[in-house]
Amino acid sequence: MSKIKMVNPIAELDGDEMTRILWRLIKDKLLLPFVTLNTEYYDLGLMHRDETGDQVTIEAANAIKRLGIGVKCATITPNKQRMEEYRLREMWSSPNATLRAMLDGTVFRAPVVVPNIQPSVRTWKKPITIARHAYGDVYKGVEARVDCGEAFLSIGDSKIKIHDFIPSPQSTLQGENSGAGIVQAVHNTDASIMSFARASFEYALSVKQDLWFATKDTISKIYDHRFKDIFQEIYDAEYKERFAKAGINYWYMLIDDAVARVIRSEGGFVWALKNYDGDVMSDMISAAFGSLAMMTSVLVSPFGQFEYEAAHGTVTRHYYKYLNGETTSTNPIATIFAWTGALRKRGELDGSSELVAFACKLEAVCLKTIEDGYMTGDLAGLAVNDVKRVLSTEGFLDEVAGRMQG
Repeated sequence: MSKIKMVNPIAELDGDEMTRILWRLIKDKLLLPFVTLNTEYYDLGLMHRDETGDQVTIEAANAIKRLGIGVKCATITPNKQRMEEYRLREMWSSPNATLRAMLDGTVFRAPVVVPNIQPSVRTWKKPITIARHAYGDVYKGVEARVDCGEAFLSIGDSKIKIHDFIPSPQSTLQGENSGAGIVQAVHNTDASIMSFARASFEYALSVKQDLWFATKDTISKIYDHRFKDIFQEIYDAEYKERFAKAGINYWYMLIDDAVARVIRSEGGFVWALKNYDGDVMSDMISAAFGSLAMMTSVLVSPFGQFEYEAAHGTVTRHYYKYLNGETTSTNPIATIFAWTGALRKRGELDGSSELVAFACKLEAVCLKTIEDGYMTGDLAGLAVNDVKRVLSTEGFLDEVAGRMQG
């Protein structure tokens, strides 16, 4: 059987721990037997990021800009414990935050739905897609520990700095007491919020589903209110008639109201959220639909670049079991679908119907395998099959590979 050739390369961003193991297994068992992969490889494993002073992450982002498409493995964002564990020189920033800041855009995350995996929320009948703003907020914020109980922010040369002394009353942030504390400053840009709004409206139109947008503008009367205003202005000027023609609606609501409505809904809509809110709610949605490993994730840049990733962590617990020689049952679906998403988009852009068909077939085979009762341990307790076979990590991949060959 001749392999499918890729005309142009994609950026391949390797990662950490158990997902790094999955990355290699997926390539060996499900991709390389069928496709002559054409990738530019960047090792975003934590040790290599430390060795390069995290320059490899910047190089990877620039490669995605240049090539138009990237596929990323899950990576570690180090905290103090990880810094000690890996003996890092520095507590490096989240690679996802770096990539998203350089690419800008919106992350769209949707659950992978299989008929025999029932959502935990019994009212949900249709998928809920999260449109997460990929720039700014706490992910590009500055923060400090303040000993004197007072602080001020200085803003200039496109930078925000926090100081623990007072130059003037107008610039002072002061608590109700004079004790020590903490302070944080976040930012965003009109241009990025506009691209977020347009991407969300366009996506809703493409899937013909209502769009919800939620913030807390009653409390954040300038920051969150700016998001609300921009969404409404763009909707009124550019999308109101298009939405009416498509038979769909745009709804703005406070985020606490939205959370309550989501739980009571039947699903089937796009939910646009600011960066942090989207981070949290996408995990809630994926877990409630079955598993964190059952969600697709793609960053769509306003400049036409796409970065596909698995929307979960590095599965540390399984990784240490793997290192100890124990059998693991790690769900690879999100990582497989990151690859298929990137390959399908490459095929679409390059006019390669073979590559597009391969990506679609691999996804369909994965879902049929689960539907037939062959699955990893995270899904076994949720599946409604009368007969289920819980497979190991490699066992599931081998089952899919066998069906692809058949």
